[in-house]
Amino acid sequence: MTDPIRFGLIGCGKVAPRHAQSLTELPDARLCAVADVIESRAQRFAKEYRADAYTDYRRVLERRDVEVVSICAPSGLHAPMAIEAMQAGKHVIVEKPMAMSLRDADQMIATERTTGVKMCVILQNRYNPPMQDLRRVVDEGKLGRLLLGNATVRWYRPQEYYEDGWHGTRAMDGGALMNQSIHHIDALQWLMGDAASVFAYTGTLAHKMEAEDVGVVAVRFASGALGTIEGSTLTYPENLEGSVALFGERGSVKVGGTALNRKVLWKVAGELEHEHVLLTRDQVDPPSVYGTSHHHVIADMIAAIRENRAPRTNGLEARKSVALVLAIYESARTGKPVDMTTGSWNGAH
Repeated sequence: MTDPIRFGLIGCGKVAPRHAQSLTELPDARLCAVADVIESRAQRFAKEYRADAYTDYRRVLERRDVEVVSICAPSGLHAPMAIEAMQAGKHVIVEKPMAMSLRDADQMIATERTTGVKMCVILQNRYNPPMQDLRRVVDEGKLGRLLLGNATVRWYRPQEYYEDGWHGTRAMDGGALMNQSIHHIDALQWLMGDAASVFAYTGTLAHKMEAEDVGVVAVRFASGALGTIEGSTLTYPENLEGSVALFGERGSVKVGGTALNRKVLWKVAGELEHEHVLLTRDQVDPPSVYGTSHHHVIADMIAAIRENRAPRTNGLEARKSVALVLAIYESARTGKPVDMTTGSWNGAH
């Protein structure tokens, strides 16, 4: 029997328990060190998960027994922390979005290559059973040629959410599209294929913050299909919808729920007779918008290390949604469409 892979965790905020709990569920993993700039939070977290606590994340990187580091710090710190961890010889799991710029994302990918370690990004909703079913029917061609795709995030955040010093800032967080909508945007391009161009409007209409609290986007995909993205944090007084819908020549589907975990519409050629069964499977909502599939991402990372292969949600995969959001921001800034088939948007340098 092989020894468990030992993990460190940086940042003990809201999403960190999803990582820590997932590690307790995986017999092949052990959390042994955590770090947070707030000492009391680090100590509480470490006590709950039986790990050592630090206020300086570099102490975690210095530990020779730590093989993998999960980065749950504010988004603007993802790139520098991930690069430093990889340079210290650690495999890295980083929360979404992987970076706030394509330059940083590309530097992360380059560092992974030069150091020989592995990096994956938390795109956990791809693993949800309804999303896996949706990917299957797309891959099997059961929807026929995809014609239209839609991602909708109608969520609410009170003003207090943006008063912690980093949420809603352009440097550390982004707005409703880069933060709250990134999973749905990732899912849309994962299913519909690469985006070729975007035209967008964004606004800051209901909050005092740097970044946007609403964005509406028209997308043309490389396949010729069209799409729309709507993301916001202004649907007072609560989250109303987070969904991805696809419309093809032979089928129409929509996955929603708290965390892309419910089949809302399932009209698929060859499966119509099972529609009731399909719509009633997996209908238990998770306790939060983070969902319950973090452990699948972490389990895949452990397998990738053991098998010496790339993780499924690797840096190149995660870069795509960052590129799409940044193209949306550029279109909103300039008032012009952005061609994503040229330049840095498509990975060219």
